[in-house]
Amino acid sequence: MSNFTPHTGAAAAAPTDGDNRYKAVQHKLKTLGTAMDLACNELETLLRGMRMNAQRAEGLAVDIANAELDRKFVEMTNQVSVALGGAAIEVRKLHETAQEVSGLAHDTRRTHARLYEGLDTIRSGRKERTPKPGFFAR
Repeated sequence: MSNFTPHTGAAAAAPTDGDNRYKAVQHKLKTLGTAMDLACNELETLLRGMRMNAQRAEGLAVDIANAELDRKFVEMTNQVSVALGGAAIEVRKLHETAQEVSGLAHDTRRTHARLYEGLDTIRSGRKERTPKPGFFAR
C-alpha cells in the first residue's frame, strides 16, 4: 500500500489582480517560481513511488504465478504494473514541464528586474506622483 498522503502545502494559488507595479510583479513571479519548485519536488516523489509500486506489482505477479494461483490474478496484477508504469511516464512528462515553467518563471523574474528595477527605484524615490504607465503613449 502507498504511504502518500494528500499535501495541501503552503504554496496556495496566488490570486490574480490588475496590480502591475514592479514590486507586485516581482512578488507574483517569485510566488510562481516557488510554487513550481515545490510542485517539481512533489512530482519527483510521486514518480519514484509510482515506479517502485509498478516494480512491486510486477514482482507480485511473478510470485502469484509461481504459487500457481488462478491466472486471472496474475493478469490483473500485471495490468496494475503496466498501468502504474504508464502513469509514471505521464508524471515524468508533467515533472519535466513543471521544471521548465519553474526555470522560465525565475528567468522572467531576473529579466524583469534587470529591465525595470532602475526605473522603479527612481519612481519610488520621488515625492511627486508620476504618470501611470501608458500615459505618454496617447
